[in-house]
Amino acid sequence: MTELSADVVVGDFTTPTPGRQVSAPFVVSRPYLNFQICGGDYEYKTCLNVVVNGRVVRTETGRATERLHAATFDLTDWLGRDAYLDLVDEADGEWGYVRVGDIVLSSTPAVVTAKPPLYREALRPQLHFTARQWAMHRLNPVEREEGWLNDLNGLVFHDGEYHLFAQRWNKCWIHAVSNDLVHWTELEPAFFEESLGSGVQSGSCVVDVDNTSGLAGPGEGPAMVAFWSRNDNRSQCVSYSLDRGRTWTHYAGNPIMDLPERDPMVFRDHRRAQWMMVLYGDDRYQLLRSDDLLHWEPLDSSISDSFECPDFFELGVAGSDESRWVLVRGDGRYSIGSFDGRTFVEETSQLQVDGGPHFYATQSWAAPSSGTAPRRVQVAWMRGGRYPNMPFNQQVSIPCDLSLHHTADGLRMLRNPIPELATLERTRHTWPTRVLSPNTPWHIGTTWPLLRITCNVTLPPNAKLTLNISGTHVTATPGTIAILASAQPTTTPAEQPTTTPAGQPPASPAEQVAVGAAEQATITAVRKLDILVDTTSIEVFANDGEASLTACVLPGHFELTFTASGADCTLGELEVVELASIWPTI
Repeated sequence: MTELSADVVVGDFTTPTPGRQVSAPFVVSRPYLNFQICGGDYEYKTCLNVVVNGRVVRTETGRATERLHAATFDLTDWLGRDAYLDLVDEADGEWGYVRVGDIVLSSTPAVVTAKPPLYREALRPQLHFTARQWAMHRLNPVEREEGWLNDLNGLVFHDGEYHLFAQRWNKCWIHAVSNDLVHWTELEPAFFEESLGSGVQSGSCVVDVDNTSGLAGPGEGPAMVAFWSRNDNRSQCVSYSLDRGRTWTHYAGNPIMDLPERDPMVFRDHRRAQWMMVLYGDDRYQLLRSDDLLHWEPLDSSISDSFECPDFFELGVAGSDESRWVLVRGDGRYSIGSFDGRTFVEETSQLQVDGGPHFYATQSWAAPSSGTAPRRVQVAWMRGGRYPNMPFNQQVSIPCDLSLHHTADGLRMLRNPIPELATLERTRHTWPTRVLSPNTPWHIGTTWPLLRITCNVTLPPNAKLTLNISGTHVTATPGTIAILASAQPTTTPAEQPTTTPAGQPPASPAEQVAVGAAEQATITAVRKLDILVDTTSIEVFANDGEASLTACVLPGHFELTFTASGADCTLGELEVVELASIWPTI
């Protein structure tokens, strides 16, 4: 084994054809590995990897550059460990190559990049799930790059764990687990696309408790079975795990169907002892059934005016023995009806469950409960947020319990933050009932950035109550709630570099931070507000879930101010609770 010093060249690899080269082992005797690199920007496909104990701990692509440029791996965490280099060139086309050179271990980095501790980055949400980077370090990641997430996939509860899967834009399924729906541990991606560009799009996951698929052998399982579509939007495929989701295998018989649709949502129809699938295609959802998860029968039943990422489940009606089926579309709109195992008959029009500007591709868990029916817990991709010069992109909404209620407008689905959020409470501030006169601001004296704000309100006709949260205005009138995020540009976080690692200037902060504006009507007069404030998002709930708004916001100078306009507004039982982070200290 060769021990390398700072003035020894490790390698000068060039791979003009697809393949890979592996270096001789070496001891990490210096904290930095400096090198030159150029070529394609396909993560894990045109790249230089550092491998320790069989695991890729650092990786860098050519960043779609034609000329060699300097790069540095910080290997401080692996000093004294054995390692080797893995040069990967498994892409075709114009950028289907990677070249490296001048690889040396050194005591000083060739490229200095500030990197805050994981989960402590300046704009990292502390109450909402976001994806991490594993071996890549890249600011402002976009689709298919480490740190990005979008559609939620395969939310399932198994063996005491909640599993959250999400898209890295058809490259892989991100995977995280939790035992309380609040604190999450992200695992390495469950599985990747079968080959570069083949795609592993949105879908769902079930636990095959009775081994109907036969995927679990004697003494194995039960199998967790994930369903997804390739990029051709017709190849429906399966991947499965026999070890609680820790490792996954692409099914050898893929595709299990050739059907011009995508986003398969699979669930167990216990009443009829069958598996059901909802597939999106051609602005409608197609229903299919199966006995074994691998062979599917299309039913002569479809649901029109439906778009992407379906979610379909049975939900009890509060205060009764009734239940209904709820179909949620990709944009979050839902309809309520009946389902007989073959056909869904809608009893309502499409209704809006959340009126916020950043609420898309919802999915839900069938979570255990103390009652006879499972809880239904919903989350959404908060599509459209921007996080300038951060190593992550996009976030997941706060988990919410769903419930059906009879109202004056008919059956409606309400959504409320899960009670498990109480585990984050740290300091509670309360104020007695207060009448606010028009245009007389009331400043609240707390500067903690993670808050839950609850209060009762009495709003006469023509009155409006405005809560200014660091430049974002949350307003309530007698019949609506609304949110308007400030349009002022944020400043670039001081600890972050002002250029990307490839040397390209980032977009201006004003372009990178979303501005949200939205309004939603309540069913009854607004009487109660529940507001969750995070680093880069605000979620508003009115009247125990009659209306909600999910928004990514622009962080600004801290402020918490109530203002009445139009008429006196009564604010009762105001409570501001400071919350702790969901993330571990790493």
